[in-house]
Amino acid sequence: MKKYKVGVYAICKNEEKFVKRWYESMKEADEVIVLDTGSTDNSVKLLEELGAKVYTQTFQYWRFDDARNASLSLVSDDIDICVCTDLDEVFEKGWKKKILKVWNDDVTRIRYTYNWSFNEYGKPATTFLANKIHSHHDYVWTHPVHEVLTLLPEAKEKEIICEEIVLNHYPDKLKSRKGYLPLLELSVQEDPLDDRNMHYLGREYMYHKMWDKCIETLKRHLSLKTATWKDERAASMRFIARSYKAKNDNKEAKRWYQKAIKEAPYLREAYVELAYIYYEEEDFYIAYEFLKKALLIEKKSNSYINEEFAWNSFIYDLYSYSAFKLEHYKEALDYIKIALEKDPNNLRLQMNLSLIEQYVPEEEK
Repeated sequence: MKKYKVGVYAICKNEEKFVKRWYESMKEADEVIVLDTGSTDNSVKLLEELGAKVYTQTFQYWRFDDARNASLSLVSDDIDICVCTDLDEVFEKGWKKKILKVWNDDVTRIRYTYNWSFNEYGKPATTFLANKIHSHHDYVWTHPVHEVLTLLPEAKEKEIICEEIVLNHYPDKLKSRKGYLPLLELSVQEDPLDDRNMHYLGREYMYHKMWDKCIETLKRHLSLKTATWKDERAASMRFIARSYKAKNDNKEAKRWYQKAIKEAPYLREAYVELAYIYYEEEDFYIAYEFLKKALLIEKKSNSYINEEFAWNSFIYDLYSYSAFKLEHYKEALDYIKIALEKDPNNLRLQMNLSLIEQYVPEEEK
């Protein structure tokens, strides 16, 4: 049986506060490579002391794909399986053994569980399958930002899923993302038919509160022939709706949320966001009906499209309040209890529970 070698590679700039935690997580690998792109703190020194192979390179024009490719080129030739991570990420122990258990000569890529964010109680909030574990010589990184592993023309891909491999993301929330927008604009200029980056650009305009640009760009995304993934199309429709809502055009926002529901009726998010508009308008019956439909969806998507508000205390809180306003008191009580299970330290929810209990007969509590 062939013994495969596993190598971790990463890029780094001023990450000294993450270095020790990251390396302790990655040291199961046969090799740990870091390309430092211009740190002015102690990142390089700390990484070298821990045992990482550290190289340095600065880039006149920054692109994430160039940096990733440069770091990948530093991985030793005898490494079979490459694992790309960032220094704010941490593998759960035993990850290498889990890779080796499922890998064979035909496999070129593994999808694994990626906990992108956590709630205040330390439980995963946004989770999806990532795929940055790959064979050494079959891929190249492309796109200036939100870079992706692209299969080389001569290679043949076989991707498998191993959800038991878990990578956790603990980002620096103070870190600026202001450089993302110009890089995304560049990415779309380079490839205006790439539906993925068109979606990301529209979403970035939304983050920057550039509502009209968001609407225009995401409508372009929806018009692309390659934009066929219903989850992402529905997300574009929701972001268009959010932008219209921000422009105080609730009528158009509702229309786009309805389009998102029609596009991907198996996703909760559009139901919840549409319900919230009706909740704000104090139309609690319609809010209640959309929330009821959302709650019938019990399986959370394993793509990056899922959003925390559709699965945490928010949806149950909203449903409880709407039920209460409709005088469905027992139902309101049941759902405020679920909301509190998910957010037990929330004083407002605790107060709502006490209030609702007054309307429910003792034998029904």
